[in-house]
Amino acid sequence: MSSSAIPKAEFDWIPLALLVALALVALPAIGSPSTWLTLTAAGLAMGLIVFVIASGLTLVFGLMDVLNFGHGVFVAFGAFVATSVLGAMVDWTAVDSVALNLGAIFIAMLAAMTVAGALGWAFEQVIVRPVYGMHLKQILITMGGMIVGEEIIKVIWGPQQIALPLPESLRGAFIIGDAAIEKYRVLAVVIGLLVFAGLAWVLNRTKLGLLVRAGVQDREMVESLGYRIRRLFIGVFVAGSALAGLGGVLWGLYQQSVTPQIGAQVNVLLFIVIIIGGLGSTLGCFVGALMVGLLANYTGYLAPKVALFSNIALMVAILLWRPRGLYPVTSR
Repeated sequence: MSSSAIPKAEFDWIPLALLVALALVALPAIGSPSTWLTLTAAGLAMGLIVFVIASGLTLVFGLMDVLNFGHGVFVAFGAFVATSVLGAMVDWTAVDSVALNLGAIFIAMLAAMTVAGALGWAFEQVIVRPVYGMHLKQILITMGGMIVGEEIIKVIWGPQQIALPLPESLRGAFIIGDAAIEKYRVLAVVIGLLVFAGLAWVLNRTKLGLLVRAGVQDREMVESLGYRIRRLFIGVFVAGSALAGLGGVLWGLYQQSVTPQIGAQVNVLLFIVIIIGGLGSTLGCFVGALMVGLLANYTGYLAPKVALFSNIALMVAILLWRPRGLYPVTSR
């Protein structure tokens, strides 16, 4: 049989078209093109930061079938590690030098990812491993793990809010006509897009991604070929935790302050995003996060009171339309 006879699944463009439609519908509602551009840039930045955080959770659930409600603790540790690293690099962050400022941020990100990844390894070994395959127990025990993690943060850094100011060269905004686009949000967009491209490439274009996905489908078959799926899955959990740490740095700089409860506060938003996208779908998580970011900024400007529940309303609308999310994983 020729390869041309094998049907290929067509890519579903509807969710992406819906994302564009959301932005276009908001333009006449807002009225001012410059205000719309500012809000759109802010929404994209927020959405991509949320994606970076949620991508780790999507990765763990999609490939390991683990409902980790303690994911927020890795976000919190990443954010607090950034406060310590950037606080110790004032000579780099207080000067108006793009190179030194970006260098300080990337060092903080690397440190946060390392700490969050190590914490993720311990979390998987002690808390998650005994409850594989038991979703209810996973929810309860991982939520308990997050509470313990918050208390550890209070012991190390204290219970008070800590400022996390932007480095000097990332303060202010680029002016495009009458629109102001904050410099830091441009950086957040670039990092978010790089994370998405990297995940898509690893999962779909590398042997490692193929092995992990094959291990989810038929673990015994892959192990019979000599591969240790257990080690691969631990690596996935560590990678997901490290991404949460990276997201914690981005979110902390976005808020310009961190509290021990930062992980719990963002947890609800993360689950809204992965439910909208389709549980376990990286592309769905990406599109869902952008929708959430854009809608939050548009409604925050047009109707601040509606913004409080706009994300939940979006989730309900998406699930009424597609009960399994925008890009459901076919094996579920």
